[in-house]
Amino acid sequence: MEGSGGGGDHFILVHGLGHGAWCWYKLVPMLRAAGHRVTALDMAASGVHPAGMDEVASFEDYSRPLLDAVAAAPAGERLVLVGHSLGGLNVALAMERLPRKVAAAVFLDACMPCVGRHMGVTMEEFSRRTTPEFFMDSERMVLETSQGPRPALVFGPKLLAAKLYDRSPAEDLTLATMLVRPGRLFVDDAMVKDETLLTDANYASVKKVYVVAMEDASFSEEMQRWMVDLSPGTEAEEIAGADHMAMFSKTRELCDVLLRIAGKA
Repeated sequence: MEGSGGGGDHFILVHGLGHGAWCWYKLVPMLRAAGHRVTALDMAASGVHPAGMDEVASFEDYSRPLLDAVAAAPAGERLVLVGHSLGGLNVALAMERLPRKVAAAVFLDACMPCVGRHMGVTMEEFSRRTTPEFFMDSERMVLETSQGPRPALVFGPKLLAAKLYDRSPAEDLTLATMLVRPGRLFVDDAMVKDETLLTDANYASVKKVYVVAMEDASFSEEMQRWMVDLSPGTEAEEIAGADHMAMFSKTRELCDVLLRIAGKA
């Protein structure tokens, strides 16, 4: 989903686990109406991407659509990367690989890693703060990949309603129940486990803003601020009343925050 408008910034939007570019459908026209170019991406085996998750060998392969989009951006174009939930890790990898292409990175209620620790530390912390019952009616499965058996998860409709879309419109919850696909956390991936992957020279050199969803029933405000504290210098914004899917529950407020961030980047 691409489009251009005026000579503004170029927002590249990255979805979370099991979701796709479709989850930005309300936000995209708002940003375009404000004069910006917007690209909402499907990561590999997500949204309408043709691959199956069992065909995705690594976190790098999963992130390839974003890495390619950032690399292809013309010189001088101001990129604002926005990662939601698990998408924060895709954004972090792009920042490390291509830091001079990125004017600002926005972590929307997202996994935000830090220099000196592996990217999976955010998911480990989430696991420590929750119980297996958190996932309710979600379906766990094992995928046969080229790297061997790997765990995957499909969000169940009760989990979506209670923990992710609890303050979002019923229509958007319904859309999600129709469109979510199996997702992987890649906690066993060598890149995700590499404590030297993210560096001060690259990842930490990019402006970072964390957007706290204040009423998230899955990522607590406390956990979101824990990630901010791990990366000194990170700016923080808040969206009151936002559930985990702030792009649905507080679309206009999210748009305003993103426009403000881009204006200061």
